Amino acid sequence: MSRWSVSIQAEGDRPIELDEVVALADAVAPLEGIASGVGAMAYGAQIVVEAESSDQAVEAAMAAFAAAVETADLPAWPMTRAEVIGEDELEFDE
Repeated sequence: MSRWSVSIQAEGDRPIELDEVVALADAVAPLEGIASGVGAMAYGAQIVVEAESSDQAVEAAMAAFAAAVETADLPAWPMTRAEVIGEDELEFDE
């Protein structure tokens, strides 16, 4: 199984407050995640999942993201973007 970094964004009808992004960040922290969205009409997160393929990684990440959104008590807006990068696709400067 490979590790994948998946970025997901959900868009809605009002700006997101700092405390909401902090709650989302806390909810995705166990997934090696970070959250974004302060002042935007969207919120998002980048999380790490293990999966056999990029499609499975997106599926797993979307489920984890939805659970984190619920934990953070954010509005359940539609997910509008998902991008995935495999661990083997990352290049590091040494």
